[in-house]
Amino acid sequence: MHTQHIKSFVNRRSHITQGQQEALDTWLKKWSIEYTPSLLDVPTAFGRVAPTILEIGFGMGEATAIIAKNHPNNGYIAVDVHPPGIGKLLARIVENDLTNLKVIEEDVHVVLQHMIADESLDGIHLFFPDPWPKKKHNKRRIVNEGFLGLIHPKIKKGGFIHIATDWVPYAVSIQEVFAGSTLF
Repeated sequence: MHTQHIKSFVNRRSHITQGQQEALDTWLKKWSIEYTPSLLDVPTAFGRVAPTILEIGFGMGEATAIIAKNHPNNGYIAVDVHPPGIGKLLARIVENDLTNLKVIEEDVHVVLQHMIADESLDGIHLFFPDPWPKKKHNKRRIVNEGFLGLIHPKIKKGGFIHIATDWVPYAVSIQEVFAGSTLF
């Protein structure tokens, strides 16, 4: 059973193109890791031991595919809940012949709690998370004290988290969350 938490995303009905749906139908089984409430064996998932980066919320996957292509010695686990984006990333994996990128279709909080072992990640990418600009929605921002407590044990000593946002108030909020934490 999944632990309840405030979601940092909203599943919206969105149009999925024929190409995205075909990619899901054709490639999801091959290039995804099915969510299970048990620890993921990363070397088995990639067929090798490699530095492992967790990519949280990859949108349409363009940056994720470019990063994976430019860093073939790393293994990337991309987690998102948006079917059109997952379909597009699967198509990019095939187009670029990427063997170092896998997708998990699930809420990252659940994946972190149940599938990612402590001290197993070399890094985390969180690029342009939803800033939830309305004050009443700020509680939905992914970067908060609880999130830091969830990711901290998963990152290896010397590992990193790379966060990017283009909204200054959210950047300030992120800086304040990290400054107020003794974990980082």
